[in-house]
Amino acid sequence: MAPSTSTRSSLPPPTFASLGVRTLINCRGTYTVLTGSRALNTVAEAMRAATDGYVVMDELMEAVGRRLAELTGAEWGYVSSGCAAALTEIAAACIAGADPEKMARLPDTAGMPDEVVIQAAHRNAYDRAMRAAGARMVEVVTPAHLQAALSERTALLAVIGDQAHLGEIPVQAMIEAGRARGIPVLVDAAAERPDVPNLYLAMGADAVAYSGGKCLRGPQASGLVLGRRDLLWAAWLHGAPHHGVARPMKAGKEEIMGLLAAVEAWVLGRDHAAEWRAWEGCLAHIAAAAESLPSVSTEVILPGIANVTPTLRITWDAAALGITPGEAHRALDAGEPRIALHLVPGGLLINPYMMEAGEDRLAAARLREVLALGRPGAERPLAPAEGDLSGEWLAEATFVRGAARYGLTLTQEGGALRGVLRSRFEAVEVSGNVAGREVTLRAQLGYQSTRTGYTFTGVLGEDGALRGALDCGEFGSAQWRARRP
Repeated sequence: MAPSTSTRSSLPPPTFASLGVRTLINCRGTYTVLTGSRALNTVAEAMRAATDGYVVMDELMEAVGRRLAELTGAEWGYVSSGCAAALTEIAAACIAGADPEKMARLPDTAGMPDEVVIQAAHRNAYDRAMRAAGARMVEVVTPAHLQAALSERTALLAVIGDQAHLGEIPVQAMIEAGRARGIPVLVDAAAERPDVPNLYLAMGADAVAYSGGKCLRGPQASGLVLGRRDLLWAAWLHGAPHHGVARPMKAGKEEIMGLLAAVEAWVLGRDHAAEWRAWEGCLAHIAAAAESLPSVSTEVILPGIANVTPTLRITWDAAALGITPGEAHRALDAGEPRIALHLVPGGLLINPYMMEAGEDRLAAARLREVLALGRPGAERPLAPAEGDLSGEWLAEATFVRGAARYGLTLTQEGGALRGVLRSRFEAVEVSGNVAGREVTLRAQLGYQSTRTGYTFTGVLGEDGALRGALDCGEFGSAQWRARRP
């Protein structure tokens, strides 16, 4: 008897609740760490339908590329497994083209143009997506620097769309410099709106990459790339199902069809004006609840070109209300319902982008409850330092796998600490404080634009050694200790 090939199962699907994972009201926006956006129903339906058949992936992408071109006015389009994956694939295509022999050598770029020219003000953690293909990042600051940097080694000019206001070289000037030399220009527009007609393609950019799981509300593991057909098809060849350097960055048939459904909805189905009015209504309800408390004030901030929604800033006098923004932020995260929002200097920031109907009332009630729990006039004096930590220290951090050793030089003035932290690779500034025997130190370590904030918290022991926890941000936590040499 032949085995069943049915895709149906009588087992109930696992859920966040069945796993004991807490859900939250997303008042921050389309952040991958918060699972991006909630996919549209039409996206989920397209992904489900895609599971019911088999196709040749190249034929599917050829057809989807044509449809994306029809919808967006671009010459062509393709679906990646995310905007960052697109940066790797486009960089690889600019370095090795579609030459299989060259493609097989990446990220070894010997004998190939491998420089990506980018404004210093545009550097960010996503540079490493291009470096993964073997690219070397070349920073420029002025128009003269840009012209001097372009050579036969230049493979690509990169622009970060939502950082266009930073730096001295306008996006249009970057694009024109590339076109004059026949060098492709890529715009990373991850969190921007893929409006029609496309702003960057109209300027002459060769490729523009968007996140599929942000404003498009497509699959979280998808990206939309629009631009020149030859360049984009070469980029597609560097990724799955082909065995190029981006082979691990697979977009399956489900993501491809789901992203196409999201683009169709964006262009043909969604009422963007109604969405904006709904966001304004959410913020008005939350603002009214917060402003009923002493010293609380609110303002609506209009967006830039990324995460295009109105945003509510809430500030207050911490002494009058008896609670600091940091304390409120932690309480909102720990409570029920769990509220995720931005902590900013002096207050909190609420983005309604990913809030669903009715969640504004839940968020407003919880926010007011937390702020009302403060103790007006409560003082939080820091205890005087018990000991002088000035001098040289030898420190070690133990991670979930591996360890690192550091040299640490500290100067203490009252409870304030400053100095230098030396790793195997670099020396960086460190700052912090000591209250009683409790110590906090902060520094940033990493490589080029990929930096991680390290926060060392610990206690000065009776033996004169420091011990405690190390917060590595998105990379989790570790343990650390330090002693004088």
